[in-house]
Amino acid sequence: MANGSARINGNALQLGDGAQIRFIRTLRLPESGTHGLPPGLGEFPLRRVEDHPDTVPPEWLARGGVMLPVHLREAMWLSFAGTREPAALQVGVGKVCAVSGERWTGRLARRPQNYVSLPRQPWLDGINSGKGTVRQFVAVPLGLGATVEGQVTGEETTGGVQLQAFPLGPEPLGRWREQERARLLPPPMPSSFGGYAGAPGAPAAPGSAPMAPRAAAPARSAPAMGLGVGGSMRQEVYEDTRPLSDWAEEPTARVFVHLVTPPEWRRITGEPAPPSPVDRAAYTRAGLPWFDYYDESGTDLPATDTLGAVKPVGDWIGDDHTPWVPPTPSQTHPLGNAPRPGKPVQDGDW
Repeated sequence: MANGSARINGNALQLGDGAQIRFIRTLRLPESGTHGLPPGLGEFPLRRVEDHPDTVPPEWLARGGVMLPVHLREAMWLSFAGTREPAALQVGVGKVCAVSGERWTGRLARRPQNYVSLPRQPWLDGINSGKGTVRQFVAVPLGLGATVEGQVTGEETTGGVQLQAFPLGPEPLGRWREQERARLLPPPMPSSFGGYAGAPGAPAAPGSAPMAPRAAAPARSAPAMGLGVGGSMRQEVYEDTRPLSDWAEEPTARVFVHLVTPPEWRRITGEPAPPSPVDRAAYTRAGLPWFDYYDESGTDLPATDTLGAVKPVGDWIGDDHTPWVPPTPSQTHPLGNAPRPGKPVQDGDW
């Protein structure tokens, strides 16, 4: 177990002194073809599990962490804007590494690499599917076999998202800080909107303001949700250029992220979940932006056979027949090259 230095500030998770993560709502891509980066539609609201001890299931309290509401087949991406210092971030989907496809070990590895290097990696939209692509994170219930966890391990017992951050060791961190001072760079500013860092802002998700608290409903078992995959998009998962020995041997923080259905979110928190995202055809017809990111200075990690074989959720629950209107070329925008705020998040046994 990490030392517990995870905090929640608004809708952002801060892991130690470095990594900052936001969960961004987005449009779900078609499961055929390869696409540009879809827009951000605002942040998922985050709440600490420990703040709702009377309404969350007991097993959630045992795992600790945070929770967010997500609709069936809703897509998301992880934004790392606001990361202050280098961090090696492990991302698990049902305790399967989203980068390597290996089962969760809690230790950094290089062959295959089982983490993303921050701030080098600006965001992550899905599992590493290789050749400069990822397959989009899409929410799906456990029990169908559609999650990454179910396809890789043959079981669906964990669900959710797992995050764990390792800082640089004392000497590499000291060298990095000296280099930063020499370059006279101002501190990076956290993104205040749901779009990609450096991109035009996308509209905030409506309906995310909390309601007045209501009488708590009794705790009970909640429907378990995990992440499967959707369409493919052009995005590189970068190879770490640092020696593995530069990173600390022990993580600075870790968090279990529980995925909650909208009805359960209202029952647990007394708040409405954000509405289902606007359909992608309407978004495209309105002329709103999509994005294309290219960075020639980075080396893309190849996908493992494990993640390359993961099938999209449509293979399990069918096509939703949502119309697809490709964005026009003019809609696709190229993207180039303090004291800890917030409340601490309780870790648990997972």
